[in-house]
Amino acid sequence: MKQKLLSLFVLVLTLALIAACGGGGAAQPAQEQAAAPEEKEAAPAESAGAVNIIMWTKEGEADGALQFNRALAEEFAKANPGMTVEVIKKKDVEELREDFQTSALAGSSPDLLWTVNDHAGPFTAAELIQPVDGMFELGQFVAGALEAVKLDGKTWGIPISSGNHLMLIYNKDFVDAAPANTDELIAKSKELAATTTPLVFNQTEAFWLVPWLGGFKGRVFADDGKTPTLNTPEMVATLQFLHDIKFTDKIIPQESDYDTADTLFKEGKAAMIINGDWSLGAYSEALGDKLGVARIPQVSATGEWPKPYTAGTYFMIPAGVEGAKLDAVKAFISFVTGKEIQLRQVKELKRLPALQAALDDPSAASDPIVKGSADQLQVGTGMPAVLEMRCNWDAMKPELQAVLADKKSAEDAAKAMQDASENCIKTLE
Repeated sequence: MKQKLLSLFVLVLTLALIAACGGGGAAQPAQEQAAAPEEKEAAPAESAGAVNIIMWTKEGEADGALQFNRALAEEFAKANPGMTVEVIKKKDVEELREDFQTSALAGSSPDLLWTVNDHAGPFTAAELIQPVDGMFELGQFVAGALEAVKLDGKTWGIPISSGNHLMLIYNKDFVDAAPANTDELIAKSKELAATTTPLVFNQTEAFWLVPWLGGFKGRVFADDGKTPTLNTPEMVATLQFLHDIKFTDKIIPQESDYDTADTLFKEGKAAMIINGDWSLGAYSEALGDKLGVARIPQVSATGEWPKPYTAGTYFMIPAGVEGAKLDAVKAFISFVTGKEIQLRQVKELKRLPALQAALDDPSAASDPIVKGSADQLQVGTGMPAVLEMRCNWDAMKPELQAVLADKKSAEDAAKAMQDASENCIKTLE
């Protein structure tokens, strides 16, 4: 209906402009009027039955993932005459989310998304994507990856990789073996501080806060999965720990966003980094056999392993895709999630496959980097896909930044988080 109204508006406006300009300009010569149809006929036309898929991706160039996306699109087109995939890169997951919501409401959304599981909440709430139950044999995928896109008894995405989790990544030129616990982490980092930056991670995003919260036995939701639990002793302890390693132990930099941390580690100027499986391909290329991967060290105060959120990367299908376009989308998804491509993903990007048969393949387990990533995955926890999680993210981010800027106490920050999340959730009702 919106498209029809928009088209009608454009038509009326065009007629009005023609009427307004008709008496003041020269009439178009007859030979020029005849030339327009000839130009259209000369333009190349799509062959009958050809289908082009517009796919938006959150992947970037730094780790080779965007190049991987584009290579798959080219291979698929060669294997499937009449079907093409146009890959459009979005700056990051937030830009993809915002742009998709805007374009979908305007009736001009892409045909396919390559994105993350936490988009399922806002997209399903706005009825912007369609469930995939019945389209694919879902039992072939890793159960944990599939669970991360289940809402209201339906499945809203097809996993491309499993994981998408944080872990400790280290340079063997500085660290022989990963610290087993936070006491060892702090002690080793103090030794390294005289010659290099001991530890880096993104200090600006709450995604890097969550693993430590799990290590201090905390959670962001109550048992109902929707009521925020941010103002707790566990959150206070987590924030205080992060504050202390920065200002008391001095083992992390004064300033460090994602790009800063990533660059320091790639260039060999930081001994350790906490980063995600998406970075392993680029780090492997930069460091070669000097690269080590392990669990984030156990929290000495609790004896618990930090619990990074786990999910993966996912295909999501916009609600309006149907007919021949939907058939082409399903064919491309099946191509990418086939065993051959899944194992290539392990080799080229160092990401754990979403296809169970690929995860079970001996070639996947033989890679030490992939093995370290899989070990961290064992103590991770599934990322909530509910819409309320967006309120938690927005509430946690500024308060984490305030604590790490030494502008707010852990106690005040935890309370502010809870208040902000509760107020946000009220707007969802």
